[in-house]
Amino acid sequence: MEIRVLRYFLAVAREENITKAAELLHVTQPTLSRQIAQMEEEMGIKVFDRSTRRIVLTNEGHLLRRRAEEILELVDKTERELSEQEDIVEGTVSIGCGDLAAVQLLPELIRTFHERYPAVTFDLHTATADQTKERMDRGITDIGLLLEPIDKEKYDFIRLKDSEQWVVLMPPDSPLARLDAVSPKDLRGLPLILPHRTNIQNELARWFGEGFDETQVLLTSNLPSNSVIMVQAKLAYAIIIKGSIALGDSNKIVYRPLSPNLTAHCVIAWKRKQPFSFAAQKFIDYVKTALNPARAKRETPAE
Repeated sequence: MEIRVLRYFLAVAREENITKAAELLHVTQPTLSRQIAQMEEEMGIKVFDRSTRRIVLTNEGHLLRRRAEEILELVDKTERELSEQEDIVEGTVSIGCGDLAAVQLLPELIRTFHERYPAVTFDLHTATADQTKERMDRGITDIGLLLEPIDKEKYDFIRLKDSEQWVVLMPPDSPLARLDAVSPKDLRGLPLILPHRTNIQNELARWFGEGFDETQVLLTSNLPSNSVIMVQAKLAYAIIIKGSIALGDSNKIVYRPLSPNLTAHCVIAWKRKQPFSFAAQKFIDYVKTALNPARAKRETPAE
C-alpha cells in the first residue's frame, strides 16, 4: 500500500465526502474514488459504508484509520528528522591563517561546530596572508583568517572587532626596552626586519612618515616566527604583530608598542562566488551566525 493512498484514505475518512476530500487533495473525484476502490480490492475488505448519504467507516475502516494515522505520523516525523539531520554533514574544511592573536577565535568556532557536525574535520594551514589568498583563489583553502587590507571585490568577509597591535620586537637588554613606546625617530639608524607583504610595508611607511627613506631595512620576512628567531639572535629589530610572538622566548625578547599607536584588523574571508563543499558552506554560514554584531562587524563588499 502506498503512502499516498493512505493519505487519500484519511482525507476521505475525515471529510466523510469524496468530493470535499478530492478538493482538499487537489485531485479529481473520479481519480480519488478509483484509488479508494483499488485499495479495498487489494486488501479484500470494505473500508467505507456507502449505503447512507454519508461515507461512513466500517469496523475495518476504523482500524485502518488508526493505523494509517500512526503510520503517517511516523513517516512525517522521519522525513523531518532526515531533513534536519546534521550528523550526515561530513568532509574537511580547510582554514588558512597567519600568526595572529585572532587565531584564538578558531578553537571555540571549531569546537562548537564539530559538536553539531561531528563528521566534519578541519585542516589548518599556517601561511602568510598572500599565500593563504593564493590557496583560496585556487580552491585549496576554503576560509582565510587574514590581516587587512583585503580585496573587497574578490572576497566576502567579516571584519573582527578586536584589533591587532603593531609592536617592535627587541632583546631585553636593548636601550629601546627602557621606553614605554617606540617612535619612528627611535628606530632611525637601527637594523630592521619588516614583513614581506607589500601592502603592510606601505602601512608602515605611512607610520614612519618622511623618515622612512632613512630606515635600515636589513631583511624582510614572510613568517613572523623567523623574525622572532632573528631578534633572539640580536640581528635586528622586528616590527611585528603582537599576536605573532607567542612562541618567542620571553627571556630573549621583549616588545614595545609603536608611538603613535598603529593597529590593524583581521578578517575571516572566503572567495566570492566560489563553489564550496557542503561542509565548508555550513561552516561559513555558522561563522556568520556566531560572529554576531556584538563581536564582529559585517563588511558588505560592493557588487
